Amino acid sequence: MQHSPASRTQPELQHMASCALPTPWATFELHAFLEQGSGKEHLAITLGELDNGEPVLARLHSECLTGDTLFSQRCDCGAQLENALKRIAAEGRGILLYLRQEGRGIGLVNKIRAYKLQEQGADTVEANHQLGFADDLRDYAICAPMFQHFGIKSLRLMTNNPRKIDALRHLDIRTERIEHVASSTRFNAHYLATKASKLGHMLPQAPAHVALDEK
Repeated sequence: MQHSPASRTQPELQHMASCALPTPWATFELHAFLEQGSGKEHLAITLGELDNGEPVLARLHSECLTGDTLFSQRCDCGAQLENALKRIAAEGRGILLYLRQEGRGIGLVNKIRAYKLQEQGADTVEANHQLGFADDLRDYAICAPMFQHFGIKSLRLMTNNPRKIDALRHLDIRTERIEHVASSTRFNAHYLATKASKLGHMLPQAPAHVALDEK
């Protein structure tokens, strides 16, 4: 049975270091946190005054090495990351949590195994199931101490994923949803359609079947 995305005990988190992060859109502050027990290193990227009581423009972004760093078009992760930073820069205030939850929680090697199954006809959910995983193993309990560190109690969350909204509300973080849709391509259209139909993501209607080799 798949657990609630906010079901586990709030993890112990330690702030390790901060520095400036100049980007093409703004100079943000980059903050590193260490999750005790798991040893995972999570990041927060911030801009402006966050603890004044006003809702903060925010994004919870799970690590996607292939999309964020290697420019993969299989998913919309890289585009969502860039768009979120642009929107925060334009507003002059906000936070992006970069969470070390590769492959919806299954890890990098298993994500590549899942990609191979997708090449053989499985969709992203079916591939996870064939590998013995639930469709989404991410846990957002780590977000609570990160937001507490910055004095944030209310969010305007850039997301299409209702599970993130439910998780934050279970953590008693007031959350308003802001639509955050990246462009569909011929490589990720089937992936996006699957996220909408099987994972409940609030996305525009996408073509149901687009093969990876339609180049």
